[in-house]
Amino acid sequence: MTSIRIVDLEKSFGEVRALSGINLEIEKGEFFTLLGPSGCGKTTLLRTIAGFYRQDKGDVYIDGELINNVPAYQRNTGMVFQNYAVFPHMTVFDNVAYGLRVRKLPKEEILRKVSAALRTVHLEGYEQRTPDKLSGGQQQRVGLARAMAIQPRVLLFDEPLSNLDAKLRIEMREEIRAVQKSLGITSIYVTHDQEEALVISDRIAVMNQGVIQQIGKPWEIYADPQNTFVAYFVGKINMLTMRLGEGAGQGLRRATLGGLSLLVPAEGTEALHEAIVAFRPEDVAESVRQDRQDSLNTLSGTLKSVSFMGSVARFELDVEGQAITIDRHRPREADMPQKGGSMSFEVPASSMLLFDPNTGRRVGKGAQR
Repeated sequence: MTSIRIVDLEKSFGEVRALSGINLEIEKGEFFTLLGPSGCGKTTLLRTIAGFYRQDKGDVYIDGELINNVPAYQRNTGMVFQNYAVFPHMTVFDNVAYGLRVRKLPKEEILRKVSAALRTVHLEGYEQRTPDKLSGGQQQRVGLARAMAIQPRVLLFDEPLSNLDAKLRIEMREEIRAVQKSLGITSIYVTHDQEEALVISDRIAVMNQGVIQQIGKPWEIYADPQNTFVAYFVGKINMLTMRLGEGAGQGLRRATLGGLSLLVPAEGTEALHEAIVAFRPEDVAESVRQDRQDSLNTLSGTLKSVSFMGSVARFELDVEGQAITIDRHRPREADMPQKGGSMSFEVPASSMLLFDPNTGRRVGKGAQR
């Protein structure tokens, strides 16, 4: 298995800074994901590691070996592309064998390695088919098998599932994860899909504008975001810029925005007069009794919209002129509220995340989940 280290990497295209100050250490056998919006630099970083781009500054190490001057074809990395990149005039066997033939391996060894790769991706019996006889998912399996057949030190995935339908994406991401773990190949995976990243990864680097915003395990990225970008990009979240008042006891502080008032954790906010108060829709609890007064943060709002998503119903509320989203799990049609009606709910202070509005950085401790 192979480790990867990136040190102070920078890359520009003309006046556009694509990567800035990238430092990464990827462990042997790890499934590491680069997550971020389009244009954030994740694919540029992946292609720089592969050797398709040359960095302007910084170093790339694979297993402790400095590979800055090693051409792409000698880095022994396997790439799985977004657009499958299968050769339309070749059979499945010839597509998978392509890299092995370039390396001038004996026919017997090519046959053995192609057969093993096709078994791994469940394409035995498809050897003589051409890509036009395959589904999108099968073509992507061919691309994965071709990348694996050369037995690379590192597998690189450039948004490999973005051209597939939703159900097939789920099936393929599980398959890719299972194959990677069974082979133990160190892998770097690029995606803009938050759910995909959370499900498939050992660790995630969230990127924006060529800069790594946070690195962590999926749970850490979602539950303990270190700035407003990570909190907003990974999952749905409510964010309100509120004025902070005096302490309210029990480690709490009053926060206000127009007619909206909340008690929020005071720790870390001592020097702040304002804070961005954030909480996830699933952390909001609907109040069963309309007259309940024993919650610190019991609010009421007008229902503006309902989005039914199967296992979850998402409600968009107007609360004192502010938009707040709450989730109801396992919704039942008979109990669904009507638009324009009033809903009461509770926001536990313990579920809140606080950020400095000037820097966007987290203050205080993480929310209790």
